[in-house]
Amino acid sequence: MIAILNRVVDEVELHLADDLDLAVLARTLGTTEYHVRRMFSSLAGMPLSEYVRRRRMTVAAAEVLGDGELLGIAVRYGYGSTEAFGRAFRAVHGAGPADVRRDGGPLRTQPQLRFRLTVEGNTPMDTRISDRPAFRLVGHAARVPLIHEGTNPHIQAHIAALPMSEHARLKALSSTEPEGLLQVSDGVDPDYTEGSELTYLHGVAVDEHAEVPGDLDAIDVSAGAWAVFRAEGAYPAVLQSTWAATATDWFPSNPWRLRPGPSIVAVLDRSADFSTATCELWLPVERSGQ
Repeated sequence: MIAILNRVVDEVELHLADDLDLAVLARTLGTTEYHVRRMFSSLAGMPLSEYVRRRRMTVAAAEVLGDGELLGIAVRYGYGSTEAFGRAFRAVHGAGPADVRRDGGPLRTQPQLRFRLTVEGNTPMDTRISDRPAFRLVGHAARVPLIHEGTNPHIQAHIAALPMSEHARLKALSSTEPEGLLQVSDGVDPDYTEGSELTYLHGVAVDEHAEVPGDLDAIDVSAGAWAVFRAEGAYPAVLQSTWAATATDWFPSNPWRLRPGPSIVAVLDRSADFSTATCELWLPVERSGQ
């Protein structure tokens, strides 16, 4: 995976003035665009699209400091107008092209990334692969923004709005793995962009053909393999660190890649105030090279 990401970075440099067809590149490298985008975002700390924009504006800045026509520079870097180019340029550098040309700055440089695998091996990951038939996730869904660190207040508010009796009702519906009440994230932006919207479902897993009460939302999940990571400790920090470790440690070292589908958290045990918990993180995967 590390070699693949470095190849993507090299291809980005070759396509700063046009659009890189990441789907085609990913196929030639034996992986998928979805997996590349998720791993890049997790390891680089920014979406691939944001990295491309920063690199384009870093290189474009050298031309802005020259005496070439700004419209020509904008078109060369894929923008149809000086206004669109100016917005992108200002978002990266904090000043418009005309201001930078006049004042010589400010300029913010995005260096070319290079990924390296650091092997520590001091934190074994408790993981298993589970092949599951198709099933359904049923419960109460809401659209919420993605928040990388800390508790998501939008999810908290969604769950708090449910009466206690509803939690018991949902648990009674659970009929297959993952068992118990589940925290489901679906439709997540492949770039994993902070603030982007996703569907959060508070619910349970049921058989593929189970009838769904009319007042509940449902997500149909196709058959396939799942990587299941067990995490125990301070909540939600331990869950977030486990998710990060899947990208930095597990996926680069194992012949699996992410496939599209919901990510699921099953809370197996927790303290009364939910400050600590034992959880399972379920991620849909497939063997690399499929």
